[in-house]
Amino acid sequence: MTQESSLISAARTRAAELNELLATCDCLVDAETMQAVYATLADKITQVLRDRLPVVLAVMNGGLIPAGALLSRLNFPLEIGYVHATRYRGETQGGALQWLALPQIPLAEREVLIIDDVFDEGVTLKSIAASCRDAGATRVWVAVATNKVHDHKVSDFLPDFVGIDVADRFILGEGLDYNGFFRNVQGIYALPQEN
Repeated sequence: MTQESSLISAARTRAAELNELLATCDCLVDAETMQAVYATLADKITQVLRDRLPVVLAVMNGGLIPAGALLSRLNFPLEIGYVHATRYRGETQGGALQWLALPQIPLAEREVLIIDDVFDEGVTLKSIAASCRDAGATRVWVAVATNKVHDHKVSDFLPDFVGIDVADRFILGEGLDYNGFFRNVQGIYALPQEN
């Protein structure tokens, strides 16, 4: 067996394992409902920001999918950028915040909308919002596709726009990943309780 065929075989095996895992997940929010969530969220954002020329920052990597779903529904002038800050780096428990990419668009004297996949504990989003304010943003707004319902969130910080509340479980889909996979899955799924 060549090295290439060995790699292909390993990839197929891993893909089969991941597909089996996804088949055992509980669907918390189906794809159709998520589309309605994005439409409602976009309407709320539009009501507030339509005449403010905001800078919209997607939080990589999880915020990419919700940002894409929302941006096509935001029919007003805006600039698009991104930030990349993480506490997870492939882990299920968050650690120290690591900045991988700061905004490339100047934020001074601008209103900023941050879009992310989930409001879990809020440590990362609170830090990103503070960084935008430190960069001179006049107002920072935060939109999330999902909000995990639990009582161990940071104090003094809430997103301005929330798509839908979900159970406090390990969730994937709509930007949320499992070991780097499944961000592209439509809908929100939870790992089986034993995982």
